Amino acid sequence: MLQLKKEVVIQTEKPYRVAQKYKNIHQELIDACKNGNSKAQFEIYKLYYKAMYNTSLRLLNDSLEAEDVMQEAFLSAFKNLHSYKEEVSFGAWLKKIVVNRSLDVLKKRRIDQEPIDEKRLAVAEETDSEVWDETEQKVAEVKQVIAQLPENYRVLITLHLLEGFDHDEISEILGMTNANVRTTYSRARKRLQEMLTDKKKSIWMN
Repeated sequence: MLQLKKEVVIQTEKPYRVAQKYKNIHQELIDACKNGNSKAQFEIYKLYYKAMYNTSLRLLNDSLEAEDVMQEAFLSAFKNLHSYKEEVSFGAWLKKIVVNRSLDVLKKRRIDQEPIDEKRLAVAEETDSEVWDETEQKVAEVKQVIAQLPENYRVLITLHLLEGFDHDEISEILGMTNANVRTTYSRARKRLQEMLTDKKKSIWMN
């Protein structure tokens, strides 16, 4: 019995040890990157480049621009690693750089956003579960529909639903008031719901 208990303890400790080992290795890579170690930078690049590229692609809808943004974001991150505060994960810090650079590209396109009337802010915000319901729509299909949204809507939906930023963070990133963010997001979510409904009807009729 004692032997069995010992084995159970050992088994339950393994996941923690693996996670801790990964965390230590990751920190060593970050420290090496701060010292300009190119091999460590390449290892960090391999860990994050796909996720960062996809983040930019969802915002820009352009693979070449997303590739450029992703590369520039890594160069900027490695150059400014001294400003990285470890209060947040490196991935979250890097993602913010990617998002900001992607938004700079959108600004250069000079896309006019519709005027926002803050007085039309909804009193209560519904949950996103009805939009982001993986049991009804596959994630890939939802992303395809999101890509068809007007740019100002697509940016908000992408930042909140796909990238996990809250309204306060989005407000800071976009330089919009919190009320504007919530109003525009509410409109974007409503439009997304309509497009998903139309897509379902189209599939059903075909």
